[in-house]
Amino acid sequence: MEHFDVAALGEILIDFTQQGFSPEGNPVLEACPGGAPCNVLSMLAGLGHKTTFIGKIGRDSFGEQLEHALREVGIGLEGLVVDEHVHTTLAFVHTLPDGDRDFSFYRNPGADMMLSEDEVNREILSSTTIFCYGSLSMTGEPVASAARYAIEVAEQNASVMAFDPNLRPPLWDTMEHAREEVLWGMGHADVLKISDNEIQWLSGREDYDEGIAWLRERFDIPLILLTLGPNGSRAYQGDLRVEVPGFHLAQTIETTGAGDCFFGGALHYLLEHGWRAYTEDELAHLLRWANAGAAIVTCRKGALRAMPHADEIEALLAREA
Repeated sequence: MEHFDVAALGEILIDFTQQGFSPEGNPVLEACPGGAPCNVLSMLAGLGHKTTFIGKIGRDSFGEQLEHALREVGIGLEGLVVDEHVHTTLAFVHTLPDGDRDFSFYRNPGADMMLSEDEVNREILSSTTIFCYGSLSMTGEPVASAARYAIEVAEQNASVMAFDPNLRPPLWDTMEHAREEVLWGMGHADVLKISDNEIQWLSGREDYDEGIAWLRERFDIPLILLTLGPNGSRAYQGDLRVEVPGFHLAQTIETTGAGDCFFGGALHYLLEHGWRAYTEDELAHLLRWANAGAAIVTCRKGALRAMPHADEIEALLAREA
């Protein structure tokens, strides 16, 4: 099998987002292809990287829509599996007044949860530079075993392991279970992308630096990327701590896909510059580029098809320089 720049395993689903109201006053919903791993891959594919996805859809119209969307944005289908009995996972996204989101999931189970260990394409895992994974594949069986297997195989083949917890409390039976699985995932990460509210929840510390210090006492994660919503992001590597402010665009409408776009932009930098220790200036450039991409996505509806291209990001950077 040919080599991939990035492979990701995890959830693939339809995000229903509101697009106003009907004349009768009912919410009008748009069915948007989504799922954090696929959003990251879409960003990277649009930047010219070879990507592929490992996951499961249902044999239904939503599954067909997702397969078409992956093909359209250039994500490989080598690891995509179709479930004959369980429907494609659905999520309903509720946008809050501040632009943040709340989620309602139809996933008990959903097809993404039914991926089994023997359905994981091992050849992909033996030929990818970066392997991405998240905690939504750890919420229940059989996908939790499939995820652990994939992580172990990718590690054995010296892939750079990139983890985004992407915490969604409604999908866990208990938050203690979520904590256990997230900590397990961190034990295998070379690159961790974590949000401000996630590090507070995990560490029990309100101060972000204290939370990251708590985390680094427990795990040797070479590069930690902390997202701060509209306030930007931080990078922690070795003795370096770098913070870059976010971009505030008047056209911002919602945050769906912003964190995934940020992560994709950061992994793009790793692919372009090689996996190594970076200087302070290099980390600042990584964060500024990823922040710019995330800001652009907040001005668009949806996620997988909304990822910006390099020229859009460069134009924003030039305008805000």
